[in-house]
Amino acid sequence: MPKHSSDDTTTIDNGQPGCEIAWTDFAQKARRTPTHSAQAALLRPPGLTLDLSGQRLSPAVLDCARRLLHERDFDTQRERLLHGGEANPTEQRAAWHTALREPAPTAEVMLERQRTNNFVRVADSERRWRNIVHIGIGGSDWGVRLAVSAFGYQGTWRNVRFVANIDGHAMQGGLAGLDPHDTLIVLASKSFTTSETLQNGQRAVEWLRAAGIADPYQHVVAITARPEVAQAWGVPPAHVFKLWDWVGGRFSIWSSVGLTVALAVGTDVVAGMHAGASAMDMHFAQAPLAENAPVQMALAGIINRSVLGYGSLNIAPYDFRLAQLVPYIQQLEMESLGKSVGNDGETLAVATGPAVWGMPGTDAQHTFFQWLHQGSDGAPVDFIVCQEADHGWPEHHRSLLANCLAQREALLQGKDYDTALAECLAEGMPPEQASKLARHRVHPGGRPSSLIVLPRLTPYSLGALLALYEHKVFVQGVVWGINPFDQWGVEYGKVLAKGILRELAGDAAASPASAQAVAPKHDASTAYWVQAFAKSLKGRNGG
Repeated sequence: MPKHSSDDTTTIDNGQPGCEIAWTDFAQKARRTPTHSAQAALLRPPGLTLDLSGQRLSPAVLDCARRLLHERDFDTQRERLLHGGEANPTEQRAAWHTALREPAPTAEVMLERQRTNNFVRVADSERRWRNIVHIGIGGSDWGVRLAVSAFGYQGTWRNVRFVANIDGHAMQGGLAGLDPHDTLIVLASKSFTTSETLQNGQRAVEWLRAAGIADPYQHVVAITARPEVAQAWGVPPAHVFKLWDWVGGRFSIWSSVGLTVALAVGTDVVAGMHAGASAMDMHFAQAPLAENAPVQMALAGIINRSVLGYGSLNIAPYDFRLAQLVPYIQQLEMESLGKSVGNDGETLAVATGPAVWGMPGTDAQHTFFQWLHQGSDGAPVDFIVCQEADHGWPEHHRSLLANCLAQREALLQGKDYDTALAECLAEGMPPEQASKLARHRVHPGGRPSSLIVLPRLTPYSLGALLALYEHKVFVQGVVWGINPFDQWGVEYGKVLAKGILRELAGDAAASPASAQAVAPKHDASTAYWVQAFAKSLKGRNGG
């Protein structure tokens, strides 16, 4: 049970002897460690270089972390994750997404991989499906968007659009201007009950039928863990590709959900991403803790959140092609670590799961970097950059690299008052004015950051990067004692939405007794707007 120690240092007790002492030692050592080291602290896992020089990591911190991880039974939990054990205790199932990217996977996984590749091969050979409309949401959407934008940013011969939101404008825009006769609809839903995906899918089928297509379901592919439900919905068996119950939605890019990626930018891109991620899996499984990139990155994140009290993490990819990396990591981290109850059911006493946000540099520098540098709170930053570009304008890449390094250095080193004053005086300001303005030019510095350098953006390096973050999140879950593979917080709102939807449709009385028992009485504001919206909807529909 979490508790506070007598010296007011927040501790964690997960029912294991010594846990409180291990955590307290770890937190105290981290607090006494400077934010940046005198020497570059580089790790070189597969596909990238990780520079943790701007984090509060040291040999002393690592010694404490070893004890902490041992007492959290890290080795056993990592083994369970990587070999299909029960890594998701609240739902009693595995979280075995690593199995999807193994070089020699199980026969079942290999069969779906081959089916997906064959579908793409036939479509390519027949030059079919010039338009792809990918309909999914959350994990069934973000990874696909990321891969397509990363490797199809110059365009492909197929036009790929994404529809996730239930807002009808999203669906309307997703279909606008397309030729239905050469359009493939890809429905990605693990349960095949996701309301947004199925409603949007129904609109797509109606659109196909309205174009005179006799069998619109021949233009539909479904990717789901419940093939029988997709087939009952109308999708032909040959167009249904399988997910598994042990694949969490936010890890589904490694599954047949990657079909859209393969259609857009090629099966070789999907294979390369699998290879990079698998190499990172091996590194995570075998590298010593001092050299283990996901473990070290996780420890830095734990220190920033639970010891130093930073409430958020900024992702700053200095690569235009990685714009979609921000929401991808946002979902991965916040859906996994947005928990305040431990595996033992007790409320945690330490802060977990930071808010994740950001945008690509250098746009970010002109948007929120002022806050990062001089705001009262600030946030740790993950800078991500490619050492080599794939365009032909070296002066652009030099500027990009210079900006990335400069912003990081400013966050780390800052600028003290004496330096700022000397600058003002050197500019010829009168002493009184210089003294006043210098205070506005002070940068506190000491703000933590990591630098991730990809040699260049390839499917292999992107796959390794995504797996790095996946395993980082897992390690943080182990240390905090929470389950990173469930998302019960999302479910309650879905239940309430079903009841409100019935009210807006005017048939609240038809709600099942079980639903009425779960849904609370509306607060005054919600009750007002349910009535107001129901009235306007009724008037619009001629009721």
